[in-house]
Amino acid sequence: MLAVATIGFALTFWAWALLSPLGATLRDQLQLSSFEQSLLVAVPVVVGSLGRIPVGALTDRLGARRMFPAVALLTVLPVVYLGHFADSLAAYLIGGFFLGLGGTTFAIGVPFVNAWFPPARRGLALGIFGAGMGGTAISAFTTVQLTTAVRPSFPFDLVAVVLVGYSAIAWLLLRDRPDRPIATGSMVDRLRTTLRLAATWQLSFLYAVAFGGFVAFSVYLPTYLVSAYQLDRADAALRTAGFVVLAVATRPVGGWLSDHFDPVRVLVTAFGVTALLALVAGLELPLVPGATAAFLGMAAALGAGTGAVFALVTRMVPAERVGSVTGVVGAAGGLGGFFPPLVMGLVVGTTGSYLIGFLLLAVTAVVAGAATATAVRRSAAASAA
Repeated sequence: MLAVATIGFALTFWAWALLSPLGATLRDQLQLSSFEQSLLVAVPVVVGSLGRIPVGALTDRLGARRMFPAVALLTVLPVVYLGHFADSLAAYLIGGFFLGLGGTTFAIGVPFVNAWFPPARRGLALGIFGAGMGGTAISAFTTVQLTTAVRPSFPFDLVAVVLVGYSAIAWLLLRDRPDRPIATGSMVDRLRTTLRLAATWQLSFLYAVAFGGFVAFSVYLPTYLVSAYQLDRADAALRTAGFVVLAVATRPVGGWLSDHFDPVRVLVTAFGVTALLALVAGLELPLVPGATAAFLGMAAALGAGTGAVFALVTRMVPAERVGSVTGVVGAAGGLGGFFPPLVMGLVVGTTGSYLIGFLLLAVTAVVAGAATATAVRRSAAASAA
């Protein structure tokens, strides 16, 4: 069950991230400004994030066996549209809006995996599932290369075929745990109850910083490397893929550490490292080794942080509300990745420098670390009592 869910998460994230590696190409093709380019690659992020709220609530009621195949199959439609019919900024924004559906599967997988594993192993299991965010690395490694080597529509055609195949496999193999708690009441009532939980808001903020930072880098780093270091687009995409792969690899590590140590300590450490390395990145050191070390270090810290956040979810949230809370927390994480690229586009367009953007990241990480060490620590202790 864990393997099938993780593969589905990776494949739908691959679809969700198709536009990001093509940002520089579409900028030239459509003659976009820096802000328009940032908006184009950010729209799937915000839609996929907000969509996790209803998808998570539906998963609490309907189960992953129905939701995973349905969402994967529906994602095929915007993928085909973008590959064959989009030819203007408006058309790409429309396609990107519906492509966001691929980013909602996170809210399906977390309650599904949570139900199948005992508390002592949930951190690692959810970390392994979360490694499915490596689908963005698949996109970063392959999209530009396949577009150049075969034809512009080929990456979209490939993803569409893969998603159709996965939908059939998931329908045949996935099974919800028979004794899983099933949420009662209307979706609106369950969402209202979810939003009343202090843990929902606390965990949403932490995930907005940890996962949002990862998403923001995976979306904007290719543009940054091309602009700041004059790399060609293929090289920038491959380096971004390296960032993503490391963040993906350290997410299970963060979950494992949280199973064996205090997840609050894991998070505080992750945010502290992120703040320090954001300051280093803001100095715009030579790409090798200085900037590369800073970005890879942030990837490791952010990846471990995302694993630790969801280890806290399973400790602080009742089992029958994990899907609904995951939807809200996941939405916050995606929204956390939506704004930084837009801010970077505006900052660079106004000042010609990336320094302010990195300083804002450092300050945000410090605030998140302080909140984790105080309010979140108290809430986690109260939940365990």
